Amino acid sequence: MLEALNAEIGSLRYGEQPPELYDPIRYLMALGGKRMRPLLTLLSSSMFTPDWQPFVRPAIAVEVFHNFTLMHDDIMDAAPLRRGQPTVHVKWNPNVAILSGDVMLVCAYALLSDIPDGQLRTVLKKFNRCAAEVCEGQQLDMNFETRTDVQEAQYLDMIRLKTAVLLGFSLEFGGLMAGADEKNTRLLYEAGESIGIGFQLKDDLLDVFGDQAKFGKQVGGDIIANKKTFLLIKALQLAGGEQKRQLDGWLHARTFDPQEKVRAVTGIYNALEIGRLTEAKMNEYFALGLTCLEGVTAPPERKAPLRDFVEKLIYREN
Repeated sequence: MLEALNAEIGSLRYGEQPPELYDPIRYLMALGGKRMRPLLTLLSSSMFTPDWQPFVRPAIAVEVFHNFTLMHDDIMDAAPLRRGQPTVHVKWNPNVAILSGDVMLVCAYALLSDIPDGQLRTVLKKFNRCAAEVCEGQQLDMNFETRTDVQEAQYLDMIRLKTAVLLGFSLEFGGLMAGADEKNTRLLYEAGESIGIGFQLKDDLLDVFGDQAKFGKQVGGDIIANKKTFLLIKALQLAGGEQKRQLDGWLHARTFDPQEKVRAVTGIYNALEIGRLTEAKMNEYFALGLTCLEGVTAPPERKAPLRDFVEKLIYREN
């Protein structure tokens, strides 16, 4: 499936002129990535039909949409790296990244239009809701940057919107195209949403404790930017005395050495066992997602590839 997706992505023609508009799209899509969202769509559809090949092109719509959000998010986060390479706004400039991202959203809708007419209305309605929720999640994420009172439940709801609903839609989308009934598509959406929350918690964990060479993004970037991640929220909840004073100091510092800040805050996380607590919460959501998948009415041998893929997400290093 991955080979089929990559081949189709490589053959896509977004446009030619002006090159400053389309070259950044080709650049970002060529950087690869896990192709997790379209793979989830195809793995989901294959539970209900062995003929998943006609769904490859529509499935790529969720990958193009995802990369559109990344192109814009990287501007907002001032992120220097994406998949180990310069982000589009760094390689070109923010204005180019904004406009190229806009075209990517249009391309995503064009790819969605390749599904059968009888399903298009339902899919577009669900996709539109999902796309709006992703933007709601990004706005909440930005709102949290200036807040000091973000609670765990608020953070989990934010990542549900920003990250997890697209995974939910990806699984639901595959089921819809393959003719799954309402009960099964609902379970698929719920599975994807839970897996998505677990995935983002894993991403938070890797941002602090990951291997830079494997992670593909700047390790410690969340700490440098004071991002309200599960790790930081939990540390603020548990820290006391000198640890609380040091953590507050780093959060309010206007000038600092980035690497020194990363080392200091990571040391506080280690002392409070924040990594272990994050893993426990992450595994809770992954387990919930797998339970939903078990409830889907499909032969066990057809569900196995999707379950195997989810387990790879749990143990991933990038």
